Amino acid sequence: MWAQGRGYELPAQPEDESCAVRWLCYSALLRESNPPARVAAGNMHSVFIGGEGLSSCGCAPHHIPGLLGHGEGVARLNTPTRLPSTLGGERAVSVSVGAWHSLALTGGGAVWSWGQGGLGALGHGDQQGQWQPKKVEAFDRRIVAVSAGCHSLALTADGAVLSWGYGHLGHGELQLQLLPKKIEALAGRRVVAVSAGGGHSLALTADGSVWSWGYGGFGQLGHGDGQNQLLPKKIEAFADQRVVAVSAGNDHGLEDHSFALTVDGEVWSWGSGASGKLGHGNSLRQLLPKKVEAFAGQCVVAVSAGVRRGLALTANGSVWTWGFGGRGQLGHGETQDQLLPKKIEALAGQRVVAVSAGGDLSFALTADGAVFAWGRGDLGCLGHGEDLSDQLLPKKIEAWVRD
Repeated sequence: MWAQGRGYELPAQPEDESCAVRWLCYSALLRESNPPARVAAGNMHSVFIGGEGLSSCGCAPHHIPGLLGHGEGVARLNTPTRLPSTLGGERAVSVSVGAWHSLALTGGGAVWSWGQGGLGALGHGDQQGQWQPKKVEAFDRRIVAVSAGCHSLALTADGAVLSWGYGHLGHGELQLQLLPKKIEALAGRRVVAVSAGGGHSLALTADGSVWSWGYGGFGQLGHGDGQNQLLPKKIEAFADQRVVAVSAGNDHGLEDHSFALTVDGEVWSWGSGASGKLGHGNSLRQLLPKKVEAFAGQCVVAVSAGVRRGLALTANGSVWTWGFGGRGQLGHGETQDQLLPKKIEALAGQRVVAVSAGGDLSFALTADGAVFAWGRGDLGCLGHGEDLSDQLLPKKIEAWVRD
C-alpha cells in the first residue's frame, strides 16, 4: 500500500528464493526512497530528533546567527541539547541540515527553519538569520519531505517540488528566491524524493526516473557533460534502471557528486571523483552514472553523500564508507582515503537502520535507538561532551535521549 500510494507498481510475488531476496530488497529500498531522518550531520552542527523533541550540538560561527537553534548567545554545545522551540506544539518527524541552516518537518506537514538567512534559504521572504526555528508560512499544502543543501527543497503530498534560496533552483534562471516556489518544469510528474546538494539538486519520480538541475561543472548532473541546467532534466543514463533513492553531495557547490540506488540494491555514482568519493577505485570525474562494482553481492538499502565521501547501509545492517578520511570520518580507525567502499568493522554486531554523512563527521542510528558518531571532534558536533578529539572509530553518543 505504501508503494501503490506513491505510484509504484510492485512486482509479482516471487516463486523462487532468488527472486524472494530481490523482492524483499525492493520493498526495503522503496521504504528508503524518502526516509524520515532522525539524525542529520552538517558542516559545523548536528541535529537530532529524540524523545523530548529536537536537539542540536556543534559550533556556530559569529557570522551565522542561530545555527544551533537555541537562541541568541548560544554558540557552542558539545552534547545534544534540546532546543527551546516546541514547533508550535507539533512533533518533528524529520530533519535536514544544510551548509549553514536547518529544516525540520512536523507530523502535520509544516516546515520550520533556522540559521543563516543571507541567501534566502530559510524561506521567510527576507534574508534575516533566525536564532530559533521559525515556521515557513508560505506553504499552502502539506509537506512530506525537506532537503537542505546550500539551498532548500520541499516535496508536497501530491508530488510537487518547491525550491528557495540562491542559485540554480530549477526555475529557468540563476536567482535569489526568498519564498518557496513551485518548480513548474516538474508539473505532471509525481516526485517521491528530493535531495539538495551544494549547487545542484536531484528529484526521483514514481516511475523510477531521476531528474537533475543546477551547477554541472564536474558532471554531478549525470548528463554526460559539464553543463549547467537551469531547468530539471531527466538523466537518460537510467533509462533501463529503476531508481528508488537519490542523494546529492555538498562540497560547497563546486566539486559535488551524486548517488542513486536502484531496485536491485545497487549503488550508482557520478560527478567529481576527488579523494575517491565515487567509489570506483580512482579519483576521476564521472560524467554519467556508473555502477559501484565494489557492492556486488550486497543489497544496499540507503546511501548518503557527504563532503568528499559516501556512506552506504546494507540490508543486513552493516555500514560501508569511502572517499576522504583525513579526520577519521570513514570510521576505519585511520585517516587514509578509501578509493573503494570498505565495511566499518567497528559497527559489527550493531543493527544500523540509518546513516548520515555531513562535513567531516558521520552518524549511524541503530535499531535500538542508539547513535554512533565519528570524524572531526573539535567543533563539538559529534556530541561526545568534553571529548573533542577526532574519533577514528564510531563512538556511541552517551547523551542521546531516546524515544
